[in-house]
Amino acid sequence: MKYYVTASLDGNLGAAMRIYLVVIDDSPESKIALRFAARRAVKTGGGVEILTLLPPQEFIAFGGVQATIEDEARQQAEALLASAAGTILDESGLRPSITVREGDGPKVIREIIAANPDIAALVLGAAASGAPGKLVSHFSGTDAGALPVPVMMIPGSLTPEAIDRLS
Repeated sequence: MKYYVTASLDGNLGAAMRIYLVVIDDSPESKIALRFAARRAVKTGGGVEILTLLPPQEFIAFGGVQATIEDEARQQAEALLASAAGTILDESGLRPSITVREGDGPKVIREIIAANPDIAALVLGAAASGAPGKLVSHFSGTDAGALPVPVMMIPGSLTPEAIDRLS
C-alpha cells in the first residue's frame, strides 16, 4: 500500500494527498485524460497515479514461449508508462506513481482504489468518436454508481488549450 504525505493547501504538513488514478494505453484519449489529471493535481495540490493494464495471458503449453510473451507485454507497458511519466514531469513538475497490473480492468481498478484511500477520482479518456472503450463502458453503465470515488470521463476531442482551461 502506498501512502503520500504532502503539505495541504493551508500549509499544514502531513495532510493526505488527493490522488487522481489515470488508466492509460496507447490511445490518444488516454494522453488527454493524463494531461487533465496532471493539471487537476497541480491545481489541487495532489498527485497522479498512472495505471497500465495488461490483459490476462492465455495459457500456452510451452512455458518459455508464454514467459517471453508476458515479458514483451510488460516491457511495452513499462515503456508506455515511462513516456507518460516523463511527459507529466516535463509539463507539470509532478512525479507520478506508476503501476502495471495484469488482469480484468474493472476488478484491478477496484482493488487499487480500495487499497489507497487517498485516490480521489478515477480519470478515463473517452474516444473522440466511435464506440467507447471497455472501461468507459463499464464505469458509465450498470456499474456506474458502485465506486467509492467519482469517475471523470475526459472527451478525447479536447484540445490541450481546452484541457488547460477546464482543469
